[in-house]
Amino acid sequence: MRYALSFSGGKDSTLALDRAIRQGLDIARLFNIYEGVSGRVRFHGTRAPLIAAQASSLGIPLVQDFTHPDAYEAVFLRTLDRLRAEGIDGIVFGNIHLADIRAWYEERVTTRGFEHVDPLWGDAPSDLVREFVDRGYEARLVSIDLARTPRHWLGRWVDASFLTDLAAHPEIDPCGERGEYHTFVEGGPIFRQPIAVETGSEVEMEGHALLEMTVS
Repeated sequence: MRYALSFSGGKDSTLALDRAIRQGLDIARLFNIYEGVSGRVRFHGTRAPLIAAQASSLGIPLVQDFTHPDAYEAVFLRTLDRLRAEGIDGIVFGNIHLADIRAWYEERVTTRGFEHVDPLWGDAPSDLVREFVDRGYEARLVSIDLARTPRHWLGRWVDASFLTDLAAHPEIDPCGERGEYHTFVEGGPIFRQPIAVETGSEVEMEGHALLEMTVS
């Protein structure tokens, strides 16, 4: 069977990809849906070319599409149909513990005849973020929910020091599963080479502080 993985460029989808590969799944495609007006993955704030650079380093073909004027569901279903036409049998996600979000995707994926796979599902978020660090990935925080997460965390690396600070904030999900923060992965064991990026100014969008990044 051939699988496609929903890829946001962040640590959870990267760890899901890592686990899927270690489990022997044939990940033949990555797919990514971004917001068409801003050109960014919503909430993550990552621009579409950065996702393409990650896919190139991973060596996995990327399918990208964008919302606006079409709504997200229409674009998602269109993407599934394209993946089916390209010989994909199953869809992999990086969901952890939000049952309503998992159910939304699972219903649409299985209705289209795909196998639904969630390699991270049910594991403790604190264990997952530690696994990500222990596996040797390099990622930084690129989006912060200003209502729930310290702004000065924007731009910091996901490392042992970050794990220590997370433990001191029990109100924050360790993986940012409720949107407290989002990350961009720049390198690690499944990447052929690190992603060369340049960081710029901070911008605010929809209650989030974003770190501007471009492919260098």
